[in-house]
Amino acid sequence: MRWTIEEIRTFLDVMDTGTVSGAAARSNLSKSVVSKRIADLEAALGAALFQRHAGRISPTASAEELALRLRPALAEMNDAVESAAWGMAGLRGSLAIAAPMSFGTSHLSSVVADFARQHPDLDITLDYDDRVMDLVRGRFDVAVRIGQLRDSGLIVRKLCEDPRVIVASADYVRRRGAPESLDDLQAHSSIGYLNVQATSVWQFRGDDGAVSGVPMKSRVSANNGEAMRDMAIAGLGIALLPLFVAHEALRKGQLIRVAEKLKPTPLPISVVWPPVKPMPMKLRAIVDHLAKAFAEQPPWLS
Repeated sequence: MRWTIEEIRTFLDVMDTGTVSGAAARSNLSKSVVSKRIADLEAALGAALFQRHAGRISPTASAEELALRLRPALAEMNDAVESAAWGMAGLRGSLAIAAPMSFGTSHLSSVVADFARQHPDLDITLDYDDRVMDLVRGRFDVAVRIGQLRDSGLIVRKLCEDPRVIVASADYVRRRGAPESLDDLQAHSSIGYLNVQATSVWQFRGDDGAVSGVPMKSRVSANNGEAMRDMAIAGLGIALLPLFVAHEALRKGQLIRVAEKLKPTPLPISVVWPPVKPMPMKLRAIVDHLAKAFAEQPPWLS
């Protein structure tokens, strides 16, 4: 008996979602079809891929190893087919992009919309979430990441660098005064960012180039930059924000800059993707498009 590509895709869907019902929903199939494909694949391989107990399934060690090898192989096969189609008739297939919420809605959507207009036969999915998404498990082709990147094995291309600013409302400054030094900061209420430890957010570069973190305490915290901005506008504390989040509120006078002598570490904005050779044409096209869009002065810095 031979395995089929449909069985491989279904197997990876079950691995990614963790359940037969989740795989069925993802692929718009019935649960019975998913179960049969898994059973047929196990019969073709002569090995059990899942342990079944009490109506639940869990992958075997063989399944984990197989999925680890199949994910990049399947991605490369899809990319090869789509690249061949692009060479004959323009970009085709699908492109999934992950990006942080605030940056995505404010500055990325229009850039991707322009790319979509140029490639009408390419299906594009944008997923905005401030959490760091697993590109392979999430089936993303590419992601925009903001901040210092951990060594993840992904390919990285830096798009630009965004300064950060310490801001507060005029009302807050009238009530509490404006901090000027690192020591002053800790006496103030701050707006916290839930996705990163406080000392990793409140980082500053000294005159000698050394970076130091300030252990700020926050009564109010959020997991999104725009929410932090709005809380600062409401006078709930000072916030350290990317300029791309704060620039409009600064322009309108809703926020003012404080502690301007301090030097917050800037945020690199990068595009990342899994290492695939050869690089698919759709991936090369979107990376080049993003690099061109942000290579010159980004709109919030002009």
